[in-house]
Amino acid sequence: MHAGSLVAALASWLDARAHDGRWLVRIEDVDLPRCVPGADRLILQQLADCGLLPDEPPLYQSQRSALYQQALDDLVVRGLAYPCACTRRDIELELERLGRSKTRHGELVYPGTCRSGLHGKAARAWRLRTDLPIDSEPNQPFALIDNAPTAIKSGAGLTPLQPLRWLDRRLGAQAQDVATDVGDFVLKRADGLFAYQLAVVVDDAAQGITHIVRGEDLADNTARQILLQRALELPTPAYLHTPLVLGPNGEKLSKQNGAQALDTRDPLAALNAAAAVLGLQVQATTLSDWLAAATTQWAAAWRRSRHPRAGR
Repeated sequence: MHAGSLVAALASWLDARAHDGRWLVRIEDVDLPRCVPGADRLILQQLADCGLLPDEPPLYQSQRSALYQQALDDLVVRGLAYPCACTRRDIELELERLGRSKTRHGELVYPGTCRSGLHGKAARAWRLRTDLPIDSEPNQPFALIDNAPTAIKSGAGLTPLQPLRWLDRRLGAQAQDVATDVGDFVLKRADGLFAYQLAVVVDDAAQGITHIVRGEDLADNTARQILLQRALELPTPAYLHTPLVLGPNGEKLSKQNGAQALDTRDPLAALNAAAAVLGLQVQATTLSDWLAAATTQWAAAWRRSRHPRAGR
């Protein structure tokens, strides 16, 4: 963990505690080639050093591939997901042919090349169709989404989509046109690993997650996850995206730009730094008193908020 990790962890812990909820930790190790052996144990120890103990044993995504495959199979059967043969270079060339440039965070917006079939090419990945209509609103947290219309279930009757809209408890009203801004996104990668988007949506539903509190850098993922929740007919949680910790260059603090590992040998110092990012000022000399005072402050702050829904 680094300083930014603790901000999100503390905020989610406080949100659960302030509203008599459960706080769950998930080890999102679905991208196994990037996982450092032993990192999970260190993360859990750092959280424990700061008094942030999960209410259930941590869940490991690397052990849940069968569930992700089941969800993908369901989408394929209903015409909502399809195999894709495109390499990154193929996508770049097609975008050039269409006169489109990379604008979204420098990422490639997939143009739907393989929606009509592979035309003799071998499948590499699997993608979700984003060009299908959805008629339910996600603004109500922890409420079952209405069944998708027949057009979604059969893949027939394509109509233009409006931007997907949702409410973030801190950022307010949000909207994104996934089809235009992202394109048909990957659910299972060319290397056979499941994509983050599918894994978290399946696990959120399986764990009964009603409120998600995470860093603002993940806000851009929310529309894709809501789209998947609707396609799989799963509940949509409430979302709260916390402020980011910035590095000296003004960019998000991360391991990629030299963020130092979090030092939890002095947990109160680490927690005070994280609390400051969240707008909390806690005065306490013991860990238990600090967490109790921070919980009280968090609950009071969100009672005053214009977006008062919070974690159960």
